[in-house]
Amino acid sequence: MFRLTLALLIGSFAAAMSHAQGLAGKVEGRTYHSPTGMFKVTVPVLPELGGDITDTPNVVTFQDDFNLHVSIAAFQQDATQRWELSTRGAKDYLIYFFSNFVLADFKQTFPGVRIESAKFVPGMMDGALLTYILVPGGTMFPERVARVGDDKPPVAKRGNLLFARNGYVFVISTELAERVIEGRSFSKTTAEEDEILRNRLVDIVNKMAFAKPPAAAEPAKK
Repeated sequence: MFRLTLALLIGSFAAAMSHAQGLAGKVEGRTYHSPTGMFKVTVPVLPELGGDITDTPNVVTFQDDFNLHVSIAAFQQDATQRWELSTRGAKDYLIYFFSNFVLADFKQTFPGVRIESAKFVPGMMDGALLTYILVPGGTMFPERVARVGDDKPPVAKRGNLLFARNGYVFVISTELAERVIEGRSFSKTTAEEDEILRNRLVDIVNKMAFAKPPAAAEPAKK
């Protein structure tokens, strides 16, 4: 159900497709509007820094030439997914969704992917899952990788934020680009890396506005 769309989220051929076909959503001023109408977001990249926007009906990616790569995906829940959420609760549902769809697709594309850590934050977005993953060969900045004298692919690090809202599962993903661009000179601890990614993900959420939830149907008059 989500496989093709999630493949685009992790950075396969989304850019080429969207450049060829034009944006599925629209940009008005500094705001990107999703084609589903479920959210809008302040564009986090600048043309002066090589900022670029690519999208599909479900995923938008923002990237510049400096150090920013952010993907926002919105997947509509079918009846099965709504049932999974209602029976599992937010925490277990988001763990299930991440493990079975997001992480599974990362592993299929980049062998050796592993979760470094994960945390459920009940006070964020009515329950959100933060995950940090290590992705060998999975950087979105391959042309800027700091070379260290060997041919091993760099291990990229991504932060992912998942939450459910208005019948959709949102997956926001960003790469800690400095980790591969600066190489060994980037000497942050794991906790410091996690905090950088967390702050960037929260900053993206704070730039987003969501569609109002569908109105509840009025009971039929007797």
